Order: sequence, then C-alpha cells, then structure tokens
Amino acid sequence: MSDYSYNVEEADFEDLVVVRSHQLPVLVDISADWCAPCKVLAPLLHKLVAEYDGKFYLGIVDADENMRIAGRHKVRGFPTVVAYSRGEEVGRFHSSQTMGFLREFIDGVIAKHQS
Repeated sequence: MSDYSYNVEEADFEDLVVVRSHQLPVLVDISADWCAPCKVLAPLLHKLVAEYDGKFYLGIVDADENMRIAGRHKVRGFPTVVAYSRGEEVGRFHSSQTMGFLREFIDGVIAKHQS
C-alpha cells in the first residue's frame, strides 16, 4: 500500500471515500480474494496509483467482508471499480481492463474533478 492506496471498510467508507473525494478523486476497487479477474486488475491499479503519484486515491474494498458496500453500489460482478469525485459517483467499470482503458478512465475522472 502507498499513501494513496488503502483498505476501506463499511465503518470508514464515508470518511475514506466520500469525504476524501473532495480533495482528490477516489477509485474504489470492490473485489474478492477468490475472483480471478480481481487478481489481474489489482496489480494494474496499484501500479497506476504509484505512477500518478498523488492525482487520485485508491480504496480497496473486500466484498466478502463488506457486503453492504457492494450492495450499496449494486455490484453485479467482481471486480467493480467506482470513481468518486466531490462526494459523488462519477464513473464505474466492471471486470479486468487493459492498461490503456485504465489510463483513459483515470484521466477522465481527474479531468471531471478539476473542472
């Protein structure tokens, strides 16, 4: 974990995601240990949070331990990544994605946050 990536649980979701998204965008990776696509996506997201160095936060939610977060976001499959900016959801995607897709998604979220 870096200063910009951290675990999120139901009790601290409001502070670590919603409130924090007023400073920088927060990508919430809702995944599960048993999920193969989650194991592919997670290292890519960690690489990007390091590469972008302070342009967004990455919150990791273990869906098995935090079913209410998954339910609140109407997650139908894992992984699901939900982007927050200024306290609101501004985007999401499901399943593992290419590095190009991830960069484009993140750049779009950052642009929305700055506008």
